[in-house]
Order: sequence, then C-alpha cells, then structure tokens
Amino acid sequence: MVARVFSAGLSGIDGYIVTVECLPSNGLPRLDVVGLPTGAVAEAGERVRAAVKACSFDWPVSRITVNLAPADTRKAGTAYDLPILLSILAATGQIDPLPQDAIFLGELSLSGLLRPVCGALSMALAARDAGFRTVYVPMQNAQEASYATGITVLPVESLPALIAHLSGRAPLAPCPPPEPPPPTDDTLDFSHVMGQHAVKRALEIAAAGGHNILLSGPPGSGKSMMAKRFATILPPLSDNERLEVIRVWSAVGRGQEAVGRAARPFRAPHHTTSAAALAGGAGASNRLPTPGEISLAHRGVLFLDELPEFRRDVLEALRQPLEDGTVTISRVAGQVTYPARFQLIAAMNPCRCGWYGTDRCTCSKASVQQYLRRLSGPLLDRIDLQIAVQPVEYAALAARGQAAEEPSETIRSRVIAAREIQYQRQGVDVCNASLSPAHLSDCCPLTEEASDMFRAAFERLGLTARAHDRVLRMARTIADLAGSAVIHPEHLAEALQYRTLDRAISG
Repeated sequence: MVARVFSAGLSGIDGYIVTVECLPSNGLPRLDVVGLPTGAVAEAGERVRAAVKACSFDWPVSRITVNLAPADTRKAGTAYDLPILLSILAATGQIDPLPQDAIFLGELSLSGLLRPVCGALSMALAARDAGFRTVYVPMQNAQEASYATGITVLPVESLPALIAHLSGRAPLAPCPPPEPPPPTDDTLDFSHVMGQHAVKRALEIAAAGGHNILLSGPPGSGKSMMAKRFATILPPLSDNERLEVIRVWSAVGRGQEAVGRAARPFRAPHHTTSAAALAGGAGASNRLPTPGEISLAHRGVLFLDELPEFRRDVLEALRQPLEDGTVTISRVAGQVTYPARFQLIAAMNPCRCGWYGTDRCTCSKASVQQYLRRLSGPLLDRIDLQIAVQPVEYAALAARGQAAEEPSETIRSRVIAAREIQYQRQGVDVCNASLSPAHLSDCCPLTEEASDMFRAAFERLGLTARAHDRVLRMARTIADLAGSAVIHPEHLAEALQYRTLDRAISG
C-alpha cells in the first residue's frame, strides 16, 4: 500500500508543503528517492536505513520507491530524513498510519536521534497557512518554530520518542510560546566614546530616520568604535521584524542564534569578501542561492570598514538593495528574492596613507582623488550622511573618568521618539529614509525660506534628483528630532552639510 506523510521544503526563505509517498513493491531490495532530490536528500537512504536498524525496526526486503511531491520542484536539505523513514515504516505496517493534519521535519543520525534543519520557522508558517494543526521538529528547532503562532509545535529528541508519542504511550509536551530574549550586555555603549559630538549627532540622525552613513577620517579617530555601537541606539525589533530576521537566519541554519539575540543584527564582513558572499548566491550549483551578508543584516546594520578596499563589483552589488530593500539573485538552479532592508554604516580613510588634511599626509592631490574615486557616484548618491571625522582631541581623552558622556540609552530614547512621530504621520512602520517619492510633498513641507535655500543649494552643489530626495528625507528626520512639523532653514542647512564627500570627489 502507499503510505503518505506530509513534510515541508524551503525555497529561499519561504516554506512549501511536500508530500512524501512510499510504495513497497516486488523486486530486488533497493530504495529509490524521486522528486528532484539534491545530494543531501539522495543520501537520506543510508541514514534512514541505519536509524531503522538502530531503533529495532525491520528494514523491508523489497524494492521501495519514495516520491517527494511536487516532483518538479528541486528538494534540498536534510529535513526529509524523518518523513521518509516514517513513510517506510507506515507502508510496511510497522507503525500505524501517520496523522494527516501534521507535518514532520528532521535530520536523522545513525542512532535515531534528530538533528536540527534549516528553515524550520518558514516551514512551520507554511504548514499553518496550509491548514495543518501540528508540526514535529527536532528539539533544537522548537524555539524558532514556536514563533509560528496558530500551530502546535512538538519538539522531538529521537525517533523512539516520536514513535512512543504517536502510539499514545508517552505524549510529547508542546513547545511553549516564545519568551523575549534576555537584554544584551552594556559592553558597547556610546558613553565609552570620548568627544566626537558632531559625529554622534550624525549617527543619531541616521538612527532616527533609517539613513545610511559614511564616516571618513584618519586612523584612530573612532570610526569603527562608533560604528560598532550604532546598533545600541536603534529602536528594539518589533514582533514582525523579529519574525523576518529569524526566517532569514533560519534559512542558513542559524535560527536558534537569532532567537536568542535581543539586539538588531550587526554584520561586518571583511573587505576581501566576494560579491556572492555579500549579496547572496554562494553554494552548490544545483541549489537555490543562499542569503548573503546584506540579507543577514536585514532590519539591522551592515558595517563596511575600509570601504575603498572592497572590490568594485562588491560595492556595486549594494546599489540595488540599498534602493529597493530586497536582492534578487538568479542562478542556474533558479531565481530567489531575499529581504535586504538594512542600514549601511561605512568607514574609510580620506586617502591611502590615512592622514589627508594633516601635515603627516604623504599623498599627492592626484593620488587622493584616485583613491576617493574608487567609490562610484551612484553608490555615494545612496548614502545620505557623509561625515568627516576629526582626530580626537587630547582634552577629551584626558577627561575620561571625569566628564560623563551621553549613554546609548539616552540617545536611543530620542531616536524612538522621532520614529514614533514618523510612524504616526505615515500610518505605518516606515521611517523617513524609506519614504516613497509620492509621499515626499505631503510629509516634508518646507517653509518659504527653506524652499529658497534648497533651490539655491541644488543648483550650486549639482545634486541629482536622488540626492535631492535623500537630503529632503534627512531634513525631515532632523525636524522630527527637533519636534517640528515643518522643515525650517536650519534643518535643511544641517542636512546639506552632510554631503561633503560628493564635493570632494567631484573636485
């Protein structure tokens, strides 16, 4: 007889239902798994065979065909080990038919223990949306899968424990609803940054409006130190944002890590990283592309230190995600779209030696221009704030332990207040940096003096249409921090002064 067990697969970060069908038939003993399995799925037979014998079941002496439907969708990963085994046991009459309102996920060890799989949360969400009532997952995946509300998540430690539950001998306890993760420690805090008040102000504006920022300054001026503390002044993740983050991290097998973190993601890839590692797409040629660094930074921060040292193709791969908030990757195995709504924090030296503007610089003007031109105009156009970081003054360092610097929590409270103004004005949780052009005129009213100033600055600085809109969004954020409903000249003037690197490169 044909036994049917339901499972789920992963396409990008989206789950879909997979029906596992098993049919024993006459012929030489053999296991055939069909339905476009990749290598890991095709090798499931040996793991299943060993687990069956280790758990005191009988391996059928017949030909066994296992079909993974839909058969025209490529199946990857190890989540099908458990449903394949259960379908074989059910088809040979060694266990009762499996419940048809449940799905089963899990990789099998040779001893019958269950190991975690990738994408458990997305697959649980797909099961819930398809009308299933229960999902059986490995113990290590239970916490992330429990974020799928409306479906019962049963953690399974081993195959014998699952069989005992299905037979009614030892029922499994459902996984409780997820609890908020513990707060992060305070090892990173802006109170540790001495001086640099102008840069802190720029970072506060970037956090309040969701703007991208570039810090340019000599070595040792605190660029990396402040960038690593930027996430501490961002608002906490909302429930929907946390769900998005866990789904992305779960797709690469790091869902449990995302569940246990309270802060927003912070990714800082090395400047030798490749375009595929940054945008996504690394992996086997017969599998869909995997999420890259920009997707792992979704709803968080992507920090690129030594920006001009990144390869040109790597930097240009940022252009479309910075504009759209998504990245679409096409490979031979198929096409997939990943979320990539992150804040870019970049840092660089003003020249190759790092000391341009001081008497320690050994670079010629031509070499400085050549170094700066490693950043393309279209990329800089997408970075709202471009800040020249000055060396830290001795007086600020000497005051350490005496003068109290503003802590991250104080800055964060102002950022949250500004975000609330934006959300109430737009009716949705969208910050100023993501304002659509259709809403700019309604959300960014200028006084007459500010309008005249903007017209003159646009012509004098040679701003592009994109830069015009980004300056306007930035001025809107500055006005929100000041509690003003209208953009005044002082708000616009501060926004315009943050476009310094454009003029340095063009000059």
